[in-house]
Amino acid sequence: MQKNIAVIRGDGIGPEIVEQALKVLNKVADAYSHTFHYDDVDMGGCAIDKWGDPLPEEMLKRCLASDSVLMGSVGGPKWDGVPGHMRPEKGLLRLRAGMGVYSNNRPAKIWPQLAGASPLNPSIVEKGIDFIIVRELIGGVYFGKHETEDKDGQLVATDTMSYSEAEIERIGRIGFETAQKRGKKLCSVEKSNVLDCSRLWKKVMHRLADEYPDVELSDMLVDNCAMQIVKNPAQFDVIVTENMFGDILSDEASMITGSIGMIPSSSLGATTCGLYEPIHGSAPDIAGMDVANPIGTILSAAMMLRFSFDMAREADAIEAAVSAVLDAGYRTSDIMPADPAQAAKYQKVGCSRMGELIIQNLA
Repeated sequence: MQKNIAVIRGDGIGPEIVEQALKVLNKVADAYSHTFHYDDVDMGGCAIDKWGDPLPEEMLKRCLASDSVLMGSVGGPKWDGVPGHMRPEKGLLRLRAGMGVYSNNRPAKIWPQLAGASPLNPSIVEKGIDFIIVRELIGGVYFGKHETEDKDGQLVATDTMSYSEAEIERIGRIGFETAQKRGKKLCSVEKSNVLDCSRLWKKVMHRLADEYPDVELSDMLVDNCAMQIVKNPAQFDVIVTENMFGDILSDEASMITGSIGMIPSSSLGATTCGLYEPIHGSAPDIAGMDVANPIGTILSAAMMLRFSFDMAREADAIEAAVSAVLDAGYRTSDIMPADPAQAAKYQKVGCSRMGELIIQNLA
């Protein structure tokens, strides 16, 4: 099988972690007789420096022409002073909108080897952490009207949140269908005691529930959900929510699993051409030091194989290799135990070495 992959190396640690993911993909291609063609695309801060635009139109076209997009991380303090519409993150928002990827799926699953790295009490962790947050990705306040005006001698900023029934329904269906493939429990998260958008969200979700009688639907206010994720994460199977709430909750959920560096994500729409990326930032403070954790990016590549290329066997092999490396006691600095006595049981490795170890364990 031949596939064309648009590669966004990005900023900060992005090029380092993407390089390891590409090496893993090359090993998979050799082992399973596939051919992956890579097209390097500039997006984010590096595109601002090179082209004066966080996502030039030509770069977007190259992404749309690919079979899938693999991305590292973008942004950093270097570009904090640029106008708002030119920030690296705007390139990412335009990429998501241009690709029409409206569903971001972030697993919050603790690897058993890293149970001790979770900040939660062991009595909570031992109950299990294994849920998915389905986040609406191209609507809501992030894509609303943003303006700052001078009114009566003072600046007033306004950001508009809006959702249509159709936008809610399409992400709601993803939530229900995801729950059908898992534990058949779906928690719809909103703020219906305050926001009209959330009241519409709740109305549409309950209307959809009639079409999915095998899925148990529950409602939860976003502030309560933030508390429940750290109090009793085992109660959740699938969470579906709007853009901003999902952004916040998924970052919170990633930290209870031990390290944000371990979490992959997929962004999908009406086609199989998806966007795959780790959920962490560009970490410019450690860029170029070969200490970043590449596992989130490598697992994102595995998700790409599974969901966009229908290569479940190959994805399983990558995930098994990651598990084998963790079993063998190798850790990047972010997943090393803080206690020196515990840390002595493991071997600290850098970004490139972790990639090499995963390749060696690919069956």
